Amino acid sequence: MFPHYHAVIMAGGSGTRLWPLSRRRHPKHLLALLESSTLFQSTVARLQGMFPTARVWVVTVEEQVRQIKQQAPAIPAENYLPEPAPRGTASVVGLAAIALKHRDPHAVMAVLPSDHFIRHTRLFHRLLEAAYLVAQEGFLVTLGIKPTYPATGYGYIQRGEPLGVYADMKAYHVRRFKEKPDPVTARKMLAAGGHSWNSGMFVWRVDVILAEIRRQMPDLHAALERIDAAWDTPQRQAVIEEVWPGLQTETVDYGVMEGAEKVAVIPAQGLGWSDVGSWEALFDVLPTDEDGNILRGGQHISIDARDNLVFVQNGRLQKLVAVLGVENVVVVDTEDALLVCSRDQAQRVKEIVKRLQDEGREAYL
Repeated sequence: MFPHYHAVIMAGGSGTRLWPLSRRRHPKHLLALLESSTLFQSTVARLQGMFPTARVWVVTVEEQVRQIKQQAPAIPAENYLPEPAPRGTASVVGLAAIALKHRDPHAVMAVLPSDHFIRHTRLFHRLLEAAYLVAQEGFLVTLGIKPTYPATGYGYIQRGEPLGVYADMKAYHVRRFKEKPDPVTARKMLAAGGHSWNSGMFVWRVDVILAEIRRQMPDLHAALERIDAAWDTPQRQAVIEEVWPGLQTETVDYGVMEGAEKVAVIPAQGLGWSDVGSWEALFDVLPTDEDGNILRGGQHISIDARDNLVFVQNGRLQKLVAVLGVENVVVVDTEDALLVCSRDQAQRVKEIVKRLQDEGREAYL
């Protein structure tokens, strides 16, 4: 039905807000946080029925390629695009666009994070169908999530005039794309209505996104042109490794979307979406006991304890974790580290990772 439609999975992040479970060697998307499969495997499984595996691509960092291939062996080896080092999602999108340009000059790419949770797969497919149709008209398309609180960790999309109905889904012009606002601005946008969270899922034609990169990010585009020229030669990897270290680290949100001229949003209400961006976020996607606790892994005793998360990484010993008389606490126990924090501070876990980096305590990263 969509012969030129390709899925590009971005799988190079580290998930620092899910420390100490998420580490450099075992990043968030390669963990079985929510079910028996990992977040990456769930992302690949969601694409079945929409994209054949020959049109599923994975961009990741070189150090994760082996693990990721083991988790999704059906994806062709040539569809894995390793980065020499992380340089932000703008470079990820650019590298994938060059690869697709050579494979399928008429390609439309759905850019999808590897570490999100989506409850309703059928609705997800319908949204991707609608986004494909909108993208064919030259728009950069994003899926928008209805905001439930004034979050500062998401980009916000202000809807403009209706664009039309595509595959029974309403699409809108985007009036403004504001990436990660301060708390005051977030509260104002939530109160004003007509805004969506940016889900981080995008759909666009390859030629359109490359034109926007050329217009807004000329340095990145110059590097991509060098990679493009070497793509079908034995020098491809050498050129990538030469230009990559000099790239500025930038997200596609800041680098392209905020300044793009032809952007559309399709509201994805009812999708059951979460970016699983912190330990607190697990309360939105995992079942709780009668006292509102989430108890995962290991052995547990809970007495007069409510609305807590206890996550134990199973090791050689079935460790027992007991919580008594506490509320709204996060406890994450791994073989070599223990995290205890209040739920309302869970977003700050990345500060622990930064402290460990600053102190050179590499064993815990």
